[in-house]
Amino acid sequence: MPLHLTKVAYGAQSLEEMRGWFAARGDVAYLTTRYLPKRHEEIVPPDGSTGGSLFWIFKHQLVMRSPILRFEAAEGGRTNIVIASRLIELHPSPKRAHQGWRYLEAENAPADLADGESAGDTLPGNIASELARLGLV
Repeated sequence: MPLHLTKVAYGAQSLEEMRGWFAARGDVAYLTTRYLPKRHEEIVPPDGSTGGSLFWIFKHQLVMRSPILRFEAAEGGRTNIVIASRLIELHPSPKRAHQGWRYLEAENAPADLADGESAGDTLPGNIASELARLGLV
């Protein structure tokens, strides 16, 4: 099972704005980071098997993910995280905001929404967060 990353959708005012940003990027988008993740081979296995995704945090919830395609060198000794610019919607899951990126184990990753399913078909984030805090979901 692949390892994933999480990142706050910093500056996004809405999910529609995020979708528009990615739609304007073409097939791939680049996120520049200072360091190559130490566990990068667990995220994008060198054997070519299915890799991990970058899970986006918006308003303290994991809401969408973008498959991570590869890591490549960038200017100034930095690293580009190359992601597919398609966004896959998720069952919203509570997640605190943080700086930079963090690892997310596959067993803790929220499920994708099924075709035709809407995030509105699930509990609102604030209710889901409170139920999770109480250990009820």
